[in-house]
This record gives sequence, structure tokens and C-alpha cells, in this order.
Amino acid sequence: MEQNSPPRGLSHGAMDAIAAACIFAVGVVMMVDNHRLGAGWASDGPESGYFPFRIGVILCAASLVVLLRSLFGRHRNHEIFVSWQKFKPVLLVLLPTAVFVLAIQFLGIYVASTLFIAAFMRVMDKSGWVKTLLVAVGVNALLFWMFEMQFMVPLPKGPLEALFGY
Repeated sequence: MEQNSPPRGLSHGAMDAIAAACIFAVGVVMMVDNHRLGAGWASDGPESGYFPFRIGVILCAASLVVLLRSLFGRHRNHEIFVSWQKFKPVLLVLLPTAVFVLAIQFLGIYVASTLFIAAFMRVMDKSGWVKTLLVAVGVNALLFWMFEMQFMVPLPKGPLEALFGY
């Protein structure tokens, strides 16, 4: 990249639009879930989803206003919010973290955490295999002992824990 070329990346307006879309999605989830619970008025007062449903409506309305203003408003902010060069390290953490959260659903928290820690130690820290395996397995064995055996707090488990009767 040349010294004189302007920085390239996401503008403030684009980030406003992305944030508004995410908050809109949260509002929709709130409305759908609370409608399922009951968002009306019963004979004895408001149902359990009455107020949260309305908060979801407010979130959707406010985020829609922000989204429309960020896309079509007269005073849109076109300044760079973050350059691609600075956003890349954020994505290098954000994307594996999203995969980790998804992996918990299929592998359980302990196996997913072991893989997550090991991957970060190998890729980011360039740690050797022995140190990586000792830390990744050791941390999760300690967490398993602490949560499952000492505190008796069940965390999401996968097929490996099922093999051992947990």
C-alpha cells in the first residue's frame, strides 16, 4: 500500500448499519420467543412475555431508524471506522471464537475448549506440541473436575463425556 493512498476499510456508516442489523435480529428473537411465552394481557395481568415483547419491538424500531439513517441519511459518516489492516487481527480471533461456540453444540464444552486452546497456542503463540497438549488438556481436566465433580454444575457435554458416563 502506498504512503499517499487513503486508508481502506469499514466506514462509520457501514458499522452503524451492521450494528443496527444485529440489534434488529436480537429484537426479532425477543419478539418471537416472548410471543411464544405469551405477550398479551391475561385476566390476572400481563403474561410473562408482555414487557420483553415490547422491548423487542422498541429494539427493532430503533435499530430500523439507525439502519435507514446509516444507509440513506443526509449526514452519513463516510470516515473510516477501522482499516482492513487493523480489522484482520480482530477477525483472526472473532471467527475461531464463533467456530468454538458452534463446536460446543456438537462436541461439548470440554472437548471444544481443548481444541480451541490448542489451536490458539499453536497458531498464535507458536507453542510446541508437548506444551500445547499439556496446557489444553490440563486446563480442561481441571475445569471438568471443578465444575462437574466439586460444584456439581453440569456444563454442555458431547460424545466423549458420554463414553465415560457423564
